[in-house]
Amino acid sequence: MLVGRQDLLWLQRGGCGEEKKQVQLIKTQTSTQTKENNGATFLKGTLILTVAGIVVKVIGSLNWIFVSRVLGGEGIGLYQMAFPIYFLAFNISTAGVPVAISIITAEKVALKDIWGAKRIFHISMGLMFVTGIICSILTYFGADWLIKWQIIRDPRAYYAVVALAPAIFFVTILASSRGYLQGWQRMTPTGVSQIAEQIFRVITMVVFAQMLLPYGIQFAAAGASLGALAGAVAGLLVLIYFHWQLDRDIKSVYGTHLAPPSGTKPETALKIMKRIFKLALPVSATSIMLPIVANLDLIIVPQRLEAAGYSVNEATKLFGYLTGMAVPLVNLATILTAALAVSIVPAISEARVLGDHDSCFNQTAAAIRISNFICFPAFMIVLILAVPISTLIYNAPDAGPAVWVSAFSIVLLGLHQVTTAVLQGLGHPTVPMVNMIIAAAVKVVLNWFFTARFGIMGAAWATAADIGIAAFINLYFLYHYINYKMELVQIIKNTFAVAIMGAVLYFAYIFLFGWLGSNALATLCAVLLGCIVYVVVLIAIKGVLESDMAAIPIIGRIAIKILSRLGVFNSPKSN
Repeated sequence: MLVGRQDLLWLQRGGCGEEKKQVQLIKTQTSTQTKENNGATFLKGTLILTVAGIVVKVIGSLNWIFVSRVLGGEGIGLYQMAFPIYFLAFNISTAGVPVAISIITAEKVALKDIWGAKRIFHISMGLMFVTGIICSILTYFGADWLIKWQIIRDPRAYYAVVALAPAIFFVTILASSRGYLQGWQRMTPTGVSQIAEQIFRVITMVVFAQMLLPYGIQFAAAGASLGALAGAVAGLLVLIYFHWQLDRDIKSVYGTHLAPPSGTKPETALKIMKRIFKLALPVSATSIMLPIVANLDLIIVPQRLEAAGYSVNEATKLFGYLTGMAVPLVNLATILTAALAVSIVPAISEARVLGDHDSCFNQTAAAIRISNFICFPAFMIVLILAVPISTLIYNAPDAGPAVWVSAFSIVLLGLHQVTTAVLQGLGHPTVPMVNMIIAAAVKVVLNWFFTARFGIMGAAWATAADIGIAAFINLYFLYHYINYKMELVQIIKNTFAVAIMGAVLYFAYIFLFGWLGSNALATLCAVLLGCIVYVVVLIAIKGVLESDMAAIPIIGRIAIKILSRLGVFNSPKSN
């Protein structure tokens, strides 16, 4: 099932005897190591990417404070007019190739075909070099056309578009380089390069915006746009070091003279490129579905709010509550699951190519358990404290209803991110793409009817339904491919723990707000207390598995020793 029915029949019938022997030999030699180490590897990568994601978010938030003070609303508007063009060009340029590189590299490494892995890197980077150059040139020379045809309404944004054009090339190379290193299950390079990229981006944005401000707001916005170029170059320089480190490690283990595995015929460059595109296009289409759905919301939601009786200004404000306040909170709550999704793709790919069904199943189950462990309490926090959180972060208590409904999206989005990544790792990237298209079609219908009937809460329910439908269809296909089913007992334990947490959050906030008189302090203290209660209850009812805890770097071993002494686990781990 894992390798595919046709592939299994081909191997069993001896379609290529040497390759069959190679796969079986490698599977025998590495199966034990894979089972023991893969879980720890992808969880270590998840931890690295999560920490990096949080650091990048914090730096980015501080950046907008400084840049907003320099550019003001008008300058920010010019920058924001140019940025979607850059984002679209970057997505077209990479077109899902980094994920494809990660999958194919992981397969080659699993088969100990190091020569083949390096060849994948060289061919894919050549491909990305060409597409990056083309998209940069088209963006640079297309800036006039965008202004002329009023796709960009303000002609002053021309300079920001031109300033962003060179960055497309470097970001394309950067993303592909990260994909290759992720295929080796090395997530530290991605995390470190993301932080370096963000730091240099922020410094450049602030410095050049300030320097060019005396020449006009349009040049200041262009100066801020140069941050994307500086950040990409900085990130690329960091990755060069990690590539050198990887090459050094390869030489120490495999020697300096690498060659294709004996008895196998190397794939042609054309065949490799076809395979890359076969994997990349569905991944790209899945990514592009997100901005497409966002644009459909832009068209439908305000219009249906007006049909419900709201004025244009009221509809705009409510739409801002949903897309500008509620949705970012959902994305913030799922930073860890987004990192988990990146880490698990090469791990699942490695297990799949070795035909290790147990490893695929166990890693999928562990990833979904961890997603639920994080997303359930995040859901309850946002659900119970929707208004206090909206007031604390946005000073907009009226955003509370949209935030409240969006809480349900947190668990569903975490599940969707992980299941999509697993399906991609299993070699079925088309499945989540089709599922997202189906879910988006349902969302359009629900948006049309729910928004007019229930206002902005109806639009939020439609968003939750969109994510949920895609996630549960993904689960059906995981059952079809690896026989995975949600662990009902574990879900019940999570639900029980989070229900008690919800009660604690509710009463703690009321008490603390009355006692302290501060929404900020009451909210933060209630959240801290609620999280402690959730973890304690979950541990008490044995809702945390020792195997999952053991896979968490450093923290896991310490926690197991403590919990073993308390009698939660049978015995402390020796290693």
